[in-house]
Amino acid sequence: MDFKKEANKAKCACTYLTCPRRGDCYACVEHHVDRKEIPACFFSKEGEKTYDRSITNFFKTYEY
Repeated sequence: MDFKKEANKAKCACTYLTCPRRGDCYACVEHHVDRKEIPACFFSKEGEKTYDRSITNFFKTYEY
């Protein structure tokens, strides 16, 4: 499964480059759901750059 993780890294929207879950979508979603957060890939580029993964910030920065 490491081959998928490496391939996913190229498409990962998270700008936190040292994240140990980078490229492992399942682990990333699990990590953020446990904290009542939303992963970077759901945010707009500008919203993601805030590093605030809260649900409130997601709706504040959501682009229609």
